[in-house]
Amino acid sequence: MATTAYIMIETNIGMVKDVANSLRAVPGVSEVDVVIGPYDIIAKVTADMNSVSDLLAGEIHKINGVTRTFTCMSLNNRD
Repeated sequence: MATTAYIMIETNIGMVKDVANSLRAVPGVSEVDVVIGPYDIIAKVTADMNSVSDLLAGEIHKINGVTRTFTCMSLNNRD
């Protein structure tokens, strides 16, 4: 079953735009917002839980400039 994950991303100083552009090219990432606060970017992903985990480990954590992520899974059932 698909769920929505909101991934808060902290970046290295000066890397926000580069990271945001790289995230927009990742399949499965449907929205990317640059924000102000403890995190620099919020990305939205819709997938099953295993795919979210694979996307984080296989794609997002490998983007140059990503220093930390925090993921929140939505509890809304869209089916």
